[in-house]
Amino acid sequence: MAQPDRPLSPHLGIYRWQISNGLSIIHRLTGMLLSLGALLLTAWLVAAASGSAAYDGLTAWLQSPPGFLLLLGWSFAFFYHLCNGIRHLFWDAGHGFEIRRSNMTGMLVVATACVLTLLFWITALAGGS
Repeated sequence: MAQPDRPLSPHLGIYRWQISNGLSIIHRLTGMLLSLGALLLTAWLVAAASGSAAYDGLTAWLQSPPGFLLLLGWSFAFFYHLCNGIRHLFWDAGHGFEIRRSNMTGMLVVATACVLTLLFWITALAGGS
């Protein structure tokens, strides 16, 4: 069979890695993590409806170090996905496609998600005292 005279479809080996590539992958991962977190939220609601023993058990696990890390990661995923979604809304409107601006807004998304996660947990932990 003869090879056609046309270029091959581009693939990851051709493209140079940029921040937008990584942020796109993280956006998809955070979307999946938010879906898994919704299962945890459902488990928490079922435990609350099942009585104090189930609720206390799940709450105790969520307050343990692994549970806290899970909640911390879930809250970061929420804020990252939210901030990057807003960035995508600007892209949908045709703004921010220049490479320099895209890199800057990408870093801004990560920084804002970190700050919002930190502020959320400071507020949440201060309110529990």
